[in-house]
Amino acid sequence: MKCASNFVVGFAGFLIACGAGAQSGYPEKSVRMLAGFSAGGPADLTARLVAQKLSEAWGKPVVVENVTGAGGNLSTERTVRALPDGYTLLMATGAQVVINQNLYGKLTFDPVRELVPIMQVSAAPNILAVSTEVPARSVKELVALAAAQPGKLSFASSGAGTTQHLSGELFKSITKIDLVHIPYKGATAAVPDLLAGRVTMFFGTVATLMPLVREGKLRGLAVTSAKRSPAAPDVPTMVELGYEGFEVTAWYGLLAPAGTPEPVIRKIHADTARALAQPDVRARFADLYLDVIGNSPEEMAQVIKAEIPKWAKVIRDSGAKAD
Repeated sequence: MKCASNFVVGFAGFLIACGAGAQSGYPEKSVRMLAGFSAGGPADLTARLVAQKLSEAWGKPVVVENVTGAGGNLSTERTVRALPDGYTLLMATGAQVVINQNLYGKLTFDPVRELVPIMQVSAAPNILAVSTEVPARSVKELVALAAAQPGKLSFASSGAGTTQHLSGELFKSITKIDLVHIPYKGATAAVPDLLAGRVTMFFGTVATLMPLVREGKLRGLAVTSAKRSPAAPDVPTMVELGYEGFEVTAWYGLLAPAGTPEPVIRKIHADTARALAQPDVRARFADLYLDVIGNSPEEMAQVIKAEIPKWAKVIRDSGAKAD
């Protein structure tokens, strides 16, 4: 029995030693970075920018794999089922981590318990825009217009449960106005109806709507971030305009399976932070209308903790469900 105990202790020590050795040499092979949405979108582009720089820093390939479907849930599930060795990472949208668990039916995984935060990499606010045919020239005037016509004005979204949809529901909740939600299959389908005045307003992404605002084809009334967006410096925030608690950003963050060794998490974080500090990377994010974040694992964990109950309430009160 004593021999058996000695064997177990010795074997455990061997595993620890091997693990420490593996961590010190990380990465020793290629790394997969999963993205839950198709190529060309902000989650994919964020993943590819980071992957390229990590590949250069590590001398090992960091390969982006697009695992699409179910609002990013498929890529999340594949990540939580992967070995926690640092060789499978997830570039997730905030929705995958803080919204989907309340928006979808029972998930087969817990993104908070089964993933470990590394860093919020980038983020983009939504911008409240209206057609130039709409008489309102400010958020206050838009609220007054809606209050005078309950259930007559509408807001577009890129689909049920998206940040565009939930921005509209939060707007309704805070202002106590009655708006009709018109879901579209993506922003490209919503914008023509917004331009034509067939839908009153749209909390679309800055990347989608600011070019049209600058061309005078739409009127941008407010952004949904806590601070003004560098992409729209002349557009006030909803909070500035007196709508306390109105903060919505679509963020993109790096996570790993729970149980990934702490030294590996720290290395990924440090090397990603160095990548984000490079001028060419920051310029590329600016071109994509994305703000660089680059916070710590602990700060990212606090964001997740704060956003889950906030969006759970909005989803519950609005009755929002996934498409």
